[in-house]
Amino acid sequence: MATLLFACAFGNTQAQETEKSFIRENMEFAAKQYHLMMKTPAQGKERKGLMPHSMRKDGTVSKGSIYLWTSGFFPGSLWYLSDFLGDKPLQDSALVYTRYMEPVKTFTDNHDIGFMMYCSYGNANRFAPKAAYNDILIESAKSLCTRFSPVTGVIKSWNSWRSWNDETRFEYPVIIDNMMNLELLFAASRISGDDTYKNVAVSHALKTSKYHIRKDGSFYHIAMYDPKTGDFIKGETSQGYSDNSAWSRGQGWAIYGFTVVYRETGDKRFLATAEKAADYYINHPNLPADKVAWWDFNAHQEGFTPGIRSNARKLTANYRDASAAALVASALFELSGYVKGKKSELYLETAKKILHSLGSEKYRAKLGENANFIIMHCTGAIPQNSEIDVPLTYADYYFIEALHRYNKILNHEPLF
Repeated sequence: MATLLFACAFGNTQAQETEKSFIRENMEFAAKQYHLMMKTPAQGKERKGLMPHSMRKDGTVSKGSIYLWTSGFFPGSLWYLSDFLGDKPLQDSALVYTRYMEPVKTFTDNHDIGFMMYCSYGNANRFAPKAAYNDILIESAKSLCTRFSPVTGVIKSWNSWRSWNDETRFEYPVIIDNMMNLELLFAASRISGDDTYKNVAVSHALKTSKYHIRKDGSFYHIAMYDPKTGDFIKGETSQGYSDNSAWSRGQGWAIYGFTVVYRETGDKRFLATAEKAADYYINHPNLPADKVAWWDFNAHQEGFTPGIRSNARKLTANYRDASAAALVASALFELSGYVKGKKSELYLETAKKILHSLGSEKYRAKLGENANFIIMHCTGAIPQNSEIDVPLTYADYYFIEALHRYNKILNHEPLF
């Protein structure tokens, strides 16, 4: 595993205390919002849902099934909050919501079990470990590995993908989001002593670093493979503006995912890919001064055309994606510890800037508003005309995780 180094990042004691106060205030606010959220029942068709997901048009919370890809984020947020605040009722709630997730351990219909089970049970095992959690995580990793093909060398994300551009249907699509599921596999190998899971993760990361990334450091959202030969066919997008554009959250998945793989392997090839992805985000001329990216770096630009069936063709306004920013901030806090000198400082300062932007009144909700989510102005899937300028549970999760990581860095504590 790679070693984290945070050398001389903060020399001013008063500045450190100011930052710690900022972190605490945001964590306490988040806890208040979530206490309110847990008292608010779902409405209408979401009544049977368990996990907060987003906000409906009437301003109430929408909740989803435990089999929705975002289901693990809410219990994960509760684990981080309860650990930071020492809040026993929040920890009890984290345990309750985590236990709801156990049936997901055998889920094999797509790749998202890593999001669902590692954010919930992975954090449970980190903050309140139990032997039973190890078994659940290993079972979850086995389920994820059913989607791996030795022929392609990657984990299949969706069962198929129909292009926005025409009627072509691809049978082996792999999305950049899938990098986020590899942490579950590394954990399963550590727990079990069986390198099978780790080997799958490394294979997937190597193939993704070869075919998903473009020369400029941006990433395709989807890479299509031939299931019979394993050959890469082409790159497209599902949630970005166009096939050749840089979808900002996808860029965040890449930064975070390759940082994790470097942490777990110490292989400098993965560090180089993480740096290239991070440098693209940070240095892009379209990145706003507050470092909270537009939903796609290339929306409305010449040379970037949405597919004929994509709702992005109808788009006239532009939108930020605070979920992408939160994700990137959390990743950069970790990545800054694996590099040295000015690059380390740049990554750390960018992460801090993003956190302070998200913690400002421009992006952080007022108490009792925003369906009791923390972060506003997120963008889920514009091409699908879904979740536009709303709160999203994963924006909250990565914001809270980033605060938690930042606090550890300030206290000179290991992140893992």
